[in-house]
Amino acid sequence: MLSKVWSAATLGIDAVRIVIEVDCQPAQQPGFRLVGLPDAAVRESYARVRSALNYCGLYVPQRMITVNLSPADVRKEGSRFDLPIAMGILHALEFLHDDDVRGRVFVGELSLDGTLTAVRGTLSISAALAGDESIRELVVPAANANEAAAVRLTKVIGAAHLNGLLSHVRGREPIEAATSSATAEPHNDQADFAEVRGQAHAKRALEVAAAGGHNVMMIGPPGSGKTMLARRLSTILPRLSLDEAIVTTKIHSVAGTLPAGSGLLTRRPFRAPHHTISTAGLAGGGTPIRPGEVSLSHSGVLFLDELAEFRRETLEVMRQPMEDGFVTIARATKTVTFPSRFTLAAALNPCPCGFFNDSRRECTCTPIQIARYLAKVSGPLLDRIDLQVEVPALSSDEVTATESGESSAAIRERVERARSVQRERFRRTHVQSNAEMTSRLMRRHCELDGSSRALLRSAIDRLGLSARAHDRILKVGRTIADLAGREAIEAAHIAEAVQYRALDRSWFRSG
Repeated sequence: MLSKVWSAATLGIDAVRIVIEVDCQPAQQPGFRLVGLPDAAVRESYARVRSALNYCGLYVPQRMITVNLSPADVRKEGSRFDLPIAMGILHALEFLHDDDVRGRVFVGELSLDGTLTAVRGTLSISAALAGDESIRELVVPAANANEAAAVRLTKVIGAAHLNGLLSHVRGREPIEAATSSATAEPHNDQADFAEVRGQAHAKRALEVAAAGGHNVMMIGPPGSGKTMLARRLSTILPRLSLDEAIVTTKIHSVAGTLPAGSGLLTRRPFRAPHHTISTAGLAGGGTPIRPGEVSLSHSGVLFLDELAEFRRETLEVMRQPMEDGFVTIARATKTVTFPSRFTLAAALNPCPCGFFNDSRRECTCTPIQIARYLAKVSGPLLDRIDLQVEVPALSSDEVTATESGESSAAIRERVERARSVQRERFRRTHVQSNAEMTSRLMRRHCELDGSSRALLRSAIDRLGLSARAHDRILKVGRTIADLAGREAIEAAHIAEAVQYRALDRSWFRSG
C-alpha cells in the first residue's frame, strides 16, 4: 500500500513540512529507491532504518521500496528523516494503522539498534507547526524534547527508542508530553565589572554601548584589560525577552551548538572567534548552509580581539549584517537569511608591537608599519562602530588596588532603565534601540538646540567625520541623554559622544 507520513525540514532558522511517501511493491529484484532531492545523509538513511527495524524485531520482507520526499524542489539535508522513513515503511507494510501516523510529525535520526539520537533544528520545526490544528503531536528524539517543547502551542513527544515510540503510537504505553525549562548557556558566573580595576572611561563607554545597542572598539596596549572588559559586556546587557530567546535558540539549534537536552537560552550569547576564522565561518555558509559567528552572536556580543589581525576581506562581510541586522547567503540552489543583530566589541592594539603612545614602554614600530597596521581596518567598517575608546595601561596604584568597582548588576539596572525608555519611544516601530534608528526617526528624536548643533558642526569640520559618523554621534548622544534621564539631547551629551569618535580619529592620524 501507499503510505504518507509527515516530517519537516529546516530552511535557515525556519521550517517547512515534508511529506514522506512510501510505496512497497512485491518484486523479483527487491531494492530501495529514494527521490525528492535528498543529500548524501538522507540517501544513506535506508541502511540505518533497515538495521534499526531488524533490531526491533520487525522483519522487512523483500520488496521494491520507493520513498519520495515531497515537495521535490526543497533540498532535504541531514539525518532527521530516518524516523519518518521508518514509520512510512511500517505503515506501507501494514505494521501500523492509519490512526497510528495520522496527525503526527516525525523527526529524528536512528541508530543501528533503534535508538533515537538528537538532530538539529527541532525548535524551528516546532515553531513552524505551532497553531496548526491538523497536527496533534510532534515526535522528536528525547534529547530534543526540552528544546522543541519551548513552543508551548505544539504537543511534543520525546522518544528514546523506536520500540517505545511504536508502543506509544499504538496506544499501549503512551509517552508523556514533554515540557520545557529554560537552560542557561554555559557562562562564567564569576565574571563581573566589579573585578575590573580602573578604566572608568572604558567602563562608561561599555555602559553607553549596552544602553543603546551600539558597537564599541577599545584601543590600547596589551595587558590593559580590553579582553576582560569585553567579556563582561554581556553581563550588563538587558535580559533576553521571550521572543529574543526563541530566535537565539533557533540559531544555535540549526547550527548544532545547543547542548543535548537544552531548552531556551536565558543568557545573551558571547562569541569570540579567533582572527584566523574564514569568511564563511564569520558570515555563514558551507554545505549544508550553517549560520556563522555574526548569527551565533545574535542578541548578544561578538568580540573580535586583535581586530587588525583579521583578514580584511573577512571583516568586510560584517558591514551588511551590522547595518541591516541579518545576513543573506546565496547559493545556486537556494538563498538563506539568518538574523545577525549583535553588539560588536572589538579590541585593537595601536601598532604591531602594541606600545605606540605608551608612556612606560617604547614603541619599536616605524610610522610606515603603524600606518599599514591600522589601515587593515577599513574606514567604512570604522564608521559602523559607534564608540571608539582608549584603554590605557594601568598605573601601579590601579594594579594594586583592592577595592571593588561597581558591579555588573548595578550597571545593568541603569541600562535596562534606558532601554525601557527606548522601547516606549519606538513602540510603534520595529526598532528596538537607539543604534537601530532610521533617518526619519533620528529627525524626530535627535533634535539639537543651537549650542549642541554648533558643537557637532565644529567637531565634524575639525575631525573630518563622514555623514555616517555624524549619525552615529547623534545616536550615541541620544543614548547618553537616556541614561541621564533627559528628554532633550544637551551639549554635554554631544561632547561625550564626539569624544568617543575623536579618540579613534586621533589614534589613526597619529599612526
